[in-house]
Amino acid sequence: MIRAEGVTKIFGSAPETALPLLEAGKGKSEIQAETGQVVGVHDVSFSVEPGEVFVIMGLSGSGKSTLIRCINRLFEPTAGHIFFQHPDEGEIDITGLSDERLRMLRKHHMSMVFQNFALFPHRSVLDNVAYGLEVQGKARDERHRHAQEMLEMVGLGDWGKAYPSELSGGMQQRVGLARGLATDASVLLMDEPFSALDPLIKVNMQQELKKIQQQLGRTILFITHDLDEAMRIGDHIAIMEEGKIIQLGTPEEILVNPRTEYVARFVEHADPTG
Repeated sequence: MIRAEGVTKIFGSAPETALPLLEAGKGKSEIQAETGQVVGVHDVSFSVEPGEVFVIMGLSGSGKSTLIRCINRLFEPTAGHIFFQHPDEGEIDITGLSDERLRMLRKHHMSMVFQNFALFPHRSVLDNVAYGLEVQGKARDERHRHAQEMLEMVGLGDWGKAYPSELSGGMQQRVGLARGLATDASVLLMDEPFSALDPLIKVNMQQELKKIQQQLGRTILFITHDLDEAMRIGDHIAIMEEGKIIQLGTPEEILVNPRTEYVARFVEHADPTG
């Protein structure tokens, strides 16, 4: 469904000056000191199968949020390719799409759920959920009907006429999830969507996501800094450090066989019963 090959993202006015230094094996801090360029992601490759939850995790500054924004080209990759299995066209290279085709991809095939909910305060809950369908040009009755179905799915069927300010943080995040689901996009990108929630609400949302995933079978790329969360919801987990993926595997593989000291420190405190 999604395949990344050698994706690199360098921030700065002259990113090409950093590429040979990366190839020479220099680290992020050295490259920034020498060139003033900031390495966000370096030579990342992975593939995501249809219908799986693929979790990208790491600490702040590891490159995980930069990477997910390269997937839908909110950030333009400096190097590498990102491929998407289009339902009508077969495998396409997202990095080579025109602006118009990229907009169509985002409208119909790739939704995003943000950490800060990003709800429109002046729109009702129902109209927030229906926003992506409005962008797609769907008729008002059709988008409201489908948005209501998504609200029912996330347990907010009676809240369509309310406004975001009337909802708790957990409820607002459910609205954000419903909005991401409403467009029927085959890929859902989720950037630390539950990190601002209280621990109990966070676990409830993780369980809700797993239940919805079983019903709808969407392909999900999920960003987190919480290994317990990754273990709880992920079919595969990619752990990032310094802009690189340092281990990729199933939750069980990572728990039983951490390949680096960095991963071992995460696993040491993980909850294996997740």
